[in-house]
Amino acid sequence: MAQTVTKRSDKSGLPPGTLIHVGAPRAEEPRITVMVYDSLQMSEKELEGIGEAFPLDERPTVTWINVDGIHDVEIVEDLGQHLGLHPLVLEDILNPGQRPKVEDLGEQLYIVLKMLDWDEDGGQVTAEQISVVLGTNYVVTLQEGAGGDVLDPLRARIREAKGTIKEEGADYLAYSLLDGVVDRYFGVLENLGDKVEDLETHLIGSPGREALQELHDLKREMIFVRRSVWPLREVIAVLERGGSPLITGSTRVYLRDVYDHTIQVMDSVETLREMLSGMLDIYLSSVSNRLNEVMKVLTIFASIFIPLTFIAGVYGMNFHYMPELTWRWGYPAVWLVMLGVGVAMLLYFRRKRWL
Repeated sequence: MAQTVTKRSDKSGLPPGTLIHVGAPRAEEPRITVMVYDSLQMSEKELEGIGEAFPLDERPTVTWINVDGIHDVEIVEDLGQHLGLHPLVLEDILNPGQRPKVEDLGEQLYIVLKMLDWDEDGGQVTAEQISVVLGTNYVVTLQEGAGGDVLDPLRARIREAKGTIKEEGADYLAYSLLDGVVDRYFGVLENLGDKVEDLETHLIGSPGREALQELHDLKREMIFVRRSVWPLREVIAVLERGGSPLITGSTRVYLRDVYDHTIQVMDSVETLREMLSGMLDIYLSSVSNRLNEVMKVLTIFASIFIPLTFIAGVYGMNFHYMPELTWRWGYPAVWLVMLGVGVAMLLYFRRKRWL
């Protein structure tokens, strides 16, 4: 029996803060990992329950708790109790359809991100929501399912002590997450750009229903990408210019760089959207040109056969007093006249460059 998909409409009438996972059900087991590090050491382990991560180590140690599988409501609820999160925040975590945003909770910052990736097999964009809770010395990330993409390279940097991440605080870890998400957008847009260029060539050369369907699919994908990327600019701007004490001055410099990258991503998204909007005109022009070519050929054939039809019609009347009917060479002469007219018209059309 198929599992039921919980929709947002199913929550109508329920009290605010009711914890229900919204979205498609998942069969995999939730996975909880924790990394604790500072400039000198690092430890990493997988937990059986969220309570094993608490109490958190004090500063300057940074604790990173990651939960793969928000479909387990009990884990999210337990996490909220340990961190003192508002039920409305927990409700947002359980809803994968959230718009990217940032909320200042006083002692914490709640950030919602959309991690985009490119599915090589399906040739399309995939998305996963990441919820980030930033505290004084900890970062909690919650994902829809077990996956890495952005997080795996970041874990590798911490393990191998690459860069200055182990010397910085939790705010720098949150910045690194943002930077990884935004950098992933560039790869996705490059793949979309290749598809757009291929489609443009296809539309000019041989437009058809398949090309038109692909055009509509790409336009829907670009709308989805734009909805995922556009709000992120506001999120990063709030983090960079906001007055939260959780973000240090040194980290704001890096956030400014991420903001610039976000603007570049938005420019690329808008450029691709404009190209796709213009491709419908290209499709219509290509179809019209093909139709014009067909009509031109048919018109040329019709123009050639009109005088031939006239000649054949005249000599097909079979009146008794038609002198040409009694000529010995009348039949070949009519054929020669008809061929001569046809050849003359073809030469005329070629001279006019209609052929």
